[in-house]
Order: sequence, then C-alpha cells, then structure tokens
Amino acid sequence: MTTKGILQRCLQFIPVFFGITLLSFGLLYIAPSDPVSIRLSAGGVAADPQLVARMRAEMGLDAPFLVQYGTWLTHFLQGDMGRSYITDQSVAASFWKALPYTLRMAGSAMVLTLLISLPLGIGIAACRNSRMDYIVRVLSFIGNATPGFIVGIVLMFIFSYHLGWIPVLATTKPIGMILPAVSLALVMSSRYIRQIRAAALDELDKDYIVGLRARGIPERTILFGNVLKNIMVIVITLTGISVGSLLGGTVIIETIFNWPGIGSLIMTAISQRDYPVIQAVVVWMALSFFLVNLAADLSYRYFNPKIKEL
Repeated sequence: MTTKGILQRCLQFIPVFFGITLLSFGLLYIAPSDPVSIRLSAGGVAADPQLVARMRAEMGLDAPFLVQYGTWLTHFLQGDMGRSYITDQSVAASFWKALPYTLRMAGSAMVLTLLISLPLGIGIAACRNSRMDYIVRVLSFIGNATPGFIVGIVLMFIFSYHLGWIPVLATTKPIGMILPAVSLALVMSSRYIRQIRAAALDELDKDYIVGLRARGIPERTILFGNVLKNIMVIVITLTGISVGSLLGGTVIIETIFNWPGIGSLIMTAISQRDYPVIQAVVVWMALSFFLVNLAADLSYRYFNPKIKEL
C-alpha cells in the first residue's frame, strides 16, 4: 500500500470515528441511570434534589445532547479525556495506567496462539486423516465450543488451587499474566488450528507442491517455507481480528484473574455509569481496530505481491 493509499484509508476512518463516538455517546445519553445519583450513593450521601441539580450543572449533564457531545469531542481532540464522574480523577490517568496490562496480556496471548496453532494446523494438514489429525481436530472443536472463562477457571483450579504453582491473585506480577494469557491462547488456538488446517490442505493440493516433492525438496521445507508463506494472508487476517479484540480488553478473563487492564476498567465504568471512562475506551477500541487492520493491509503485499492496492 502506497502513501496515497494509507492517507486515503485514514481519511475514510474519520467519518467512521465520528459515527462511532456519536452513537456511543447517544446510547449513554439515553441510559436510564443517573451518574450523579450513583456517585452520591457511592459516597454515602443522600440524593437531595437540589444537590443533584447543582452537581448535574457542574458536570454539564443538564446541557442538551449536542452541546454535551460537542464539548466532550472538543476536549477529547485536544487530548483531554475528561474526569471520572465517580472518582473525579483524570480519565487519561486511569486509561494509561490500565493500557500496559492489556498490551502485555494481548501480546503474550497472541504469541502463544501462533506458536500453538501454526505448527499444529500445518502439521495435521500434512498428515490428514491420521490419528493425530482426528485427535487435534476433536480437541480444537471442544476448545472452540468452550467459553474462555471456563478454561480460565479450570486452569486456575489446577495450577493455583491444586498444584499451587501460580498465585491466584498475582495481579501486578509477571507470573500473574501466565494463566490469563494461556486461557485466551487456548481458546483462540482452537479456532486458528481448524482454519489454518483448511488453508494448508488447499495449498497442499496445488500442482507446485507435486513439483517441489518431485525435485526432492524436504517436506519440512515445503510445509514451513512454501505452504506457510502462501497462507500467511489468512493468518494475518485472523491475527488482525483477534488483536483488535484483545486490545479492547477481555472483560471476563480480566475479571476472573483480577487483571487491571482495559477490560476491568470498562467493566467497572459500565457498572457505575462512568460515561467519560466508557467513551475513552470506546474510542480506543475503534482506533485499535483501525490501526491493526491498517497494519494487516500493509503486510498483505509483503507475503503476496499479487495483491493489488486496496
């Protein structure tokens, strides 16, 4: 993709960005709960009507919808994410504090997923209809049908409760990232293995594979030097979708393991109707999907020069 193509893609994202922010802000605006009442209740203060009215005016909640949206958008474009309705702390500070945890977990889970699914998917494609092929396919089908939180609870029971190898709530320590990352990787690998196997089988049925084997090229070189390279477009597409989701935070897994990432942050914000925090996370999710998809588009032509500019 040329510089012109990248610029065009960025320009196309601008109306999408405004549409996402407007829609999410509108949904929060019509939500039945009142952030002021929730904040006063959390502080143990009775929701006196005059106090509620004064706080709503101070927080700008008594203004019309478009005025509230315009004020928020203007401040956000200037780098000001606002202040939490509940804690009155800077939203940016809370967000940047949680983001590194999500990045570490997302990166670890994605690396583990590729390390598991690529060799297994290509390997069982090379020995199709063998016993190993059937076993891996059955296990991947079970893993794909099992919710991630079930996998996380099972791993916690085995390695934390039964074996005692990993602390249950090691939230800020590197060892605390192992079980959440493995839980996510096992679930994602189950999907990846089946799709990588299907793509590898399609590639192995092509005529050039017969020619490579006829020239005596080792099977390992064919599988991981030719087949893998030719199915990388599919792998990149799968990775882009997964990374975008992971960067948005995995709410259930982070909640189970008490991992202080973006997922936990937005879960708390939703339960407390903390709208500025929710808006910040929504914008981050939109930006992360855009950047990941843009990076995936840029890498397509590296692995397959036949792909024209998108």
